[in-house]
Amino acid sequence: MSEREHASKRDTAHEGERRPARSSLAAVVKRAAQQFVELTAKQPEGVTGVRKSDTGWSVLLDVVELERVPSTTTVLATYRIEVDEDGELMGYERLRRYVRGAVDPT
Repeated sequence: MSEREHASKRDTAHEGERRPARSSLAAVVKRAAQQFVELTAKQPEGVTGVRKSDTGWSVLLDVVELERVPSTTTVLATYRIEVDEDGELMGYERLRRYVRGAVDPT
């Protein structure tokens, strides 16, 4: 085996030891939402906010809490989920509940 082949094998062997690249914001949010679903069985309707925190990310998710007819009377909730840099869920809390047809006061 040539020296070049040895060097290539050494580089490949150490790849598993390298620190993984930081995840993109979209990947972190997606992973956080998946973990939230696993814990709560509530499917997020959308992400309404993302902010960098001291320990990772703070993500706001809007979730259907109670499906009603007509849909404008469906009850939704906003949850804040805290995740670390890699998207691992560290905690969550419900911030508010509201009816889909309601508008925040200005």
